[in-house]
Amino acid sequence: MAKPASDPKSTPKKAPTSGGRPAGLFTWIAVGVVVVVVAALVLVKVLSGGPTSTNSGAWVATDPTTAAEVTTVPASVFNTVGVSAGASVTAPIALKGQPALTAKVAGTSLPEVLYVGAEYCPFCAAERWATIVSLGRFGTWTGLGNTESSSVDVYANTPTFTFLKATYTSKYLAFRGVETLNNVYNANNNPPYGKLMSLTPAETALFTKYDTSKYVNMSPSNNGAIPFISMGNKFLISGASYNPGVLTGLTRTQIAQNLAAPSSPQTTLIITAANEQTAALCQLTKQQPSSVCNSTGVLAAKKLMKL
Repeated sequence: MAKPASDPKSTPKKAPTSGGRPAGLFTWIAVGVVVVVVAALVLVKVLSGGPTSTNSGAWVATDPTTAAEVTTVPASVFNTVGVSAGASVTAPIALKGQPALTAKVAGTSLPEVLYVGAEYCPFCAAERWATIVSLGRFGTWTGLGNTESSSVDVYANTPTFTFLKATYTSKYLAFRGVETLNNVYNANNNPPYGKLMSLTPAETALFTKYDTSKYVNMSPSNNGAIPFISMGNKFLISGASYNPGVLTGLTRTQIAQNLAAPSSPQTTLIITAANEQTAALCQLTKQQPSSVCNSTGVLAAKKLMKL
């Protein structure tokens, strides 16, 4: 694969193992190259050349039924699944001694969850499922939209959601979702996907500092991987928590409906990741709400994560 001539920093990446991300590896990259997008300060993974994108880029609201299925998963499912996916899911990594990330909400300072991703990104597509599910245990989502990952990238057209117009309301946590680029591929542009949202200077500084091998167990060549999530600057996620390939061939509706079925392979991975994210979030909320933070599934995640 040739490197884009306009980007001397591009480097080819190694394919992941088929059974899931190895413990401690926080970036799933299978094919293509990484392009540094200076304006957004994110790493963009694209195919060199290839067909024209079939994604439209139009925002479509998530239907109420699907939104409810993904934001209000039954407690019994969380407790039945626990952390049964084991090493196939990578838990958030704990930070120590770093300044807290907070945001003012109606005059109250709350721990903030910062998500940095892009609509074209299949790893972001997979991670959004677990992030939406976990945050749904602490608050309410509105304005979620439907999207798919790029049609010309690895794990093409992975069904997911976008945070482009989403709003999250909680008395425990604040959320800021930044979708930097859309999923409409145009090989004549650099970057080849359209710009959607921008990081603030403070968010850029946080992303640039923490999404690196200094804080995440990954190769320096993967610095700046997306998705990136800072949970109050006390826990980090860089890359997908599980292999996006498990979602291949399924529709958004099927994945959402299966969240009520603990035996589903996709549900096992998504809910394990959600329980582990919830365990991290409970550290930020001082173990509130207690019905969530003391639930069987979250207690299993806390034990696994040594929290």
